[in-house]
Amino acid sequence: MKHNKKKTLSWILATLLLMTSIIMQPVTAKAETFDLKAQSAILVDGNTGKILYAKSPDVALPPASMTKMMTEYLVWEAIENGEITWDTTTQISDYPYSISANNDFSGVGLKQQQDYTVQELYKAMAINSDNATTIALAELIAGSEGEFVKMMNQKAEEMGLTEYKFVNATGLDNEDLGNNHPEGTDPNGTNLLSARSAALLAYHLVNDYPEALEISKVPETEFDGQTITNWNYMLPHEGANLGQFFYEGVDGLKTGYTDLAGYSFTGTALRNGQRLISVVMKTGSETQRFEETAKLLDHGYNQFKTQELFPAGHQLEGQETLPVAKGKEDAVNVSLSEGYTVPIQAGEEDSYSLEYHIDEDKLNEDGELIAPIEQGEVIGSAELVFDGETDYGYIFSGSTGQIDLVTNEAVEKSNWLMLSLGAVGDFFANLFTTSVDWVKGLFS
Repeated sequence: MKHNKKKTLSWILATLLLMTSIIMQPVTAKAETFDLKAQSAILVDGNTGKILYAKSPDVALPPASMTKMMTEYLVWEAIENGEITWDTTTQISDYPYSISANNDFSGVGLKQQQDYTVQELYKAMAINSDNATTIALAELIAGSEGEFVKMMNQKAEEMGLTEYKFVNATGLDNEDLGNNHPEGTDPNGTNLLSARSAALLAYHLVNDYPEALEISKVPETEFDGQTITNWNYMLPHEGANLGQFFYEGVDGLKTGYTDLAGYSFTGTALRNGQRLISVVMKTGSETQRFEETAKLLDHGYNQFKTQELFPAGHQLEGQETLPVAKGKEDAVNVSLSEGYTVPIQAGEEDSYSLEYHIDEDKLNEDGELIAPIEQGEVIGSAELVFDGETDYGYIFSGSTGQIDLVTNEAVEKSNWLMLSLGAVGDFFANLFTTSVDWVKGLFS
């Protein structure tokens, strides 16, 4: 009996010890596992372009009104190039007027024979996602929506979007436009974007024209004597049924919905200096697109922290120098031109390392740099290598987040006398080596 009691006591103590050891183990934050209710999605760090999460990100789907992000970009670009200003006025042609008058498109009720400024039209497009004002801006900038569509596809190529097709400026299906579908496009065509391409488009918009966020974050505004509302319910709306979706830091960017596209949303938020860009495509409801976006943003802000892994001037151990030919020095120090700052998950700091890629065009056949060499000269790049479980890479096609590798000091070219003496020395050294090899050959 006593023996059994001792066994029982030993078992209890062992169990308590095991439980204590488990509790005392350091907690390491790993990637959340969550069931994202979207056909396609992506989460991107808005500063570095690092992808933090992805679900089928390269599937091309109809983006609906998220298309307008490209129209917005081209409006900002036209203003930057001096082609138009915010005060430029235009009147409404029959095509956008017919769209605005169609109740199926819930337009802002544009009037003909009335001047509208670019600023008025842009706000109605960016805040209320109005289709007619979008078409009016396209016609103003390019002369016709058909020509504007060409600009959209050309800009998409310049940005490096990988999966895209633009057939109109609004995101409506071309068949809904009837005879007004843009010239040169399929009458039954629809715009297509992958989540990756939508995120990259958003990345360019918020980084190239951050002022766009001052408009996209407006919950409601006045247009031609009426109040228009932003369809982004993650902004601080005052409505009883809208405030439930509020998410601190959200200041954009674009919702989208058609029967074919389902409910989609490209969101962006800024907290403590960290900007995130999220995309969810083809969710099941208006509510769901904001709920799933909140999941993505929570994942980014809760799981990742931006850190400098390697500072500017960092040198890889054992690779601090490169050999130099024809110089007053026979080697030169090399280091990172800038620091490597990326969002990382807690506990994964040691999973990152650097790998050098020296520009072979700068090396001779012996693998040496050739003097003269300037201080700060770019001689290659350093790539950040992740040796963890999942690495989604960067939003930019083919990018591995490389940073320039530069020389720390200048190396002057050696004078002609020293080069000549070196050449003579090399000649006799080669001659001696050849002679030794010949003698060895006699006895082999």
